[in-house]
Parts: sequence; structure tokens; C-alpha cells
Amino acid sequence: MRLEISSTLLARLLADAAASPQAEICGLLFGSDRMIEAAETCANVASEPARRFEIDPVALFAAHRRARGGGAAVIGCYHSHPSGDPVPSVIDAESAMGDGAVWIILGGGEALAWRSGERGVFEPVELVVV
Repeated sequence: MRLEISSTLLARLLADAAASPQAEICGLLFGSDRMIEAAETCANVASEPARRFEIDPVALFAAHRRARGGGAAVIGCYHSHPSGDPVPSVIDAESAMGDGAVWIILGGGEALAWRSGERGVFEPVELVVV
């Protein structure tokens, strides 16, 4: 699978991740099966934000309500690994729903994209910067 993202949006996500070296940042991705059109920063409400992320449920439900009302489709989420590589962790695998959602993981100054396949399994996605 191939997914496009604008250089401006990707730069913003990487800068946000770099600005939070102690805790994982997170947010929602909007777009289509071909392009990430927007990202919305959300509060990380996890009990251990240095090791895991949990998107604020209020923001998540609001985004899905907007999408049902004709707004942008929620296609996935993003989060950072402040002290790690941008690959899914064991914690990520335990949290994934296996619903085909796109995950962008930011770490070490780079971003990689993944698709949540069957529960706990991630498939790499080619992230194309435009």
C-alpha cells in the first residue's frame, strides 16, 4: 500500500514529536486510502505517557461524529516513540484493533507508516512525501 502526505504536514508531526522528548504525542489522521490530508493533535491520556499513548476519547468520538456528519474521514492515528524507533512496539501491538487503520509512528527524527492488520499485526505502508 502507498499513502501520500504533504511535506508540510509531515514536518509538523516530526517537530511536535521532537518537542516532546519525555512523553509520547498522539493524534488522529484524516483523509482517504490514498492520502493523509490532515492530522489533529489530541491529548495523550495514558497512565504512562512516557511508554504508551491513548488518544483522548472525547476527541476521538468528536472526530467520528464529524465524519458521520460529512466531515473528513478518520483513517488512523499517529504517535511518537520519544526514545525509540518508529516501528510498532509490543504495547502498540496489544493496543491495535486489527481494523485496517493507518498508524504513523514518529521516532528518531523519522516517520514510518503502518496498517493495523489482524489483531496485533502491522503491515508496512509506503509513505510518499508530496
